Amino acid sequence: MVIIVGLGNFGKNYENTYHNIGFMTVDKLAKKIGTNFNKEKYKAQIAEGIIEGEKVLLAKPLTYMNNSGECVVLLKKQYKDARIIVVVDDIDLPAGVIRYRQNGSSGTHNGLRSIVSYIGQEFERVRVGIGRDERLDLADFVLSKIKDSQLFDKATDEACEVIIEKIKK
Repeated sequence: MVIIVGLGNFGKNYENTYHNIGFMTVDKLAKKIGTNFNKEKYKAQIAEGIIEGEKVLLAKPLTYMNNSGECVVLLKKQYKDARIIVVVDDIDLPAGVIRYRQNGSSGTHNGLRSIVSYIGQEFERVRVGIGRDERLDLADFVLSKIKDSQLFDKATDEACEVIIEKIKK
């Protein structure tokens, strides 16, 4: 089994913001595989499906970004042998660039920092570059509305393809 966790924040205020790229990606992935988020469990909205013959559980934590580890540790306890892939926005990558890492540090991301504090660094990451607007405070930028929706629509498509490709292997 593969657990794919998209990081973000719930609520109207956070819809279509840079910090919700993880949610946007798993929403798109759910649509691609013909499932939807119809359960709440493990402090997350959950969707289940199959990718490349592999059972997958998609999760959107209900804990807010900075406490994402609370959800991920519950998933890990329930599905001990599952691979975990976390999809997250990344200000240190240019807008639209996708980077996959098998494991590693949290970097500057508070959501990843929370997960690492609960389960360690041994989980996969798909980082979606959002760039950075130096004119804005970091928090103001990541919580601002996405300006180039076409670029990020393409980036979330590409992130889905990376996830599917990694599941194939």
